Amino acid sequence: MKYKQLGRTGLFVSEICLGAMTFGGNADAGMWKAIGALGQADVDRIISRALGAGVNFIDTADVYSFGQSEKLVGQALKNLGVARKDVVIATKVFGEMGRGPNDRGASRGHIMDSVHASLERLQMDHIDLYQIHGNDTVTPVDETLRALDDLTRQGLVRYAGVSNWSAWKIAKALGVSEAKGYARFETLQAYYSIAGRDLERELVPMLTEERLGLMVWSPLAGGLLSGKFGPGAPTPEGARRASFDFPPVDKDRAWACIAEMRTIGEAHGVSVARVALAWLLAKPHVMSVIIGAKSLAQLDDNLAAIDLSLSPEEIARLDAVSKLPPEYPGWMFERQGAARVPAPFMPE
Repeated sequence: MKYKQLGRTGLFVSEICLGAMTFGGNADAGMWKAIGALGQADVDRIISRALGAGVNFIDTADVYSFGQSEKLVGQALKNLGVARKDVVIATKVFGEMGRGPNDRGASRGHIMDSVHASLERLQMDHIDLYQIHGNDTVTPVDETLRALDDLTRQGLVRYAGVSNWSAWKIAKALGVSEAKGYARFETLQAYYSIAGRDLERELVPMLTEERLGLMVWSPLAGGLLSGKFGPGAPTPEGARRASFDFPPVDKDRAWACIAEMRTIGEAHGVSVARVALAWLLAKPHVMSVIIGAKSLAQLDDNLAAIDLSLSPEEIARLDAVSKLPPEYPGWMFERQGAARVPAPFMPE
């Protein structure tokens, strides 16, 4: 297992992060049941296996199965006797956690209420990475940042992160944090896969410039890149995509990616899923890839992606088949900036 800096901080996290979205769904949990319905015994086994493989990073959220995921993670760490200092716990706030008008969003009120509820469910006295889970179009950015800064000063939160925001808004937040001396966002958790490379247009350049760590969610596009799907093939029984077709993906491009990954996987004797994860892990702008699992077999196959080293030629083939179509202003940047390369200026 390799470990990378959490953004520009001195904290190191495993390049594979164990996602806890499959923990806790039940018959009354709506979409959470489709994503996963693991109970305590299974959660204990999965977390134990992941920690044994060198994973020190676990990501959950208050909204996952309406708090059940956080409870199961906290109890599993207690059951396994894991020292608090040996694991980095990330959770999130924003989603709807009640019927009241203030039971959602990124307001100071909801953040302050939610952090204490998450700590209680996790059975912990602090959260290592507390992330704003979505874009609040109502709450001023300053209000959200001030609340997170207060939590870090109180010691309830060590670092702050954000998820599913646009590049301009993150840049604005970083400017506000610098101007006012607030704790800044250190990470972005975003959707990224070989079949969904949209964040490379605006978010990746911003992340690289500002040194934020990228946490990838749904690296297999909701299971679509597992190798079980293809053009004209029936949806496998029990597959998450059968009842929860998310995130949205251009299927034609996905099938082309899967065909190329299948060829490369066969050459290495590995699964399509493992190739998809290895492609992400090879990207320098990726800090950690979040994997979720419903079984130990699935977990083991995903963890094995760290041992798959794709050749430059294989990466080039995958980059080519998954290349984004040109989009303004990107194509104009390329046209106008072709001569502006970082090389010494040599006057005549």
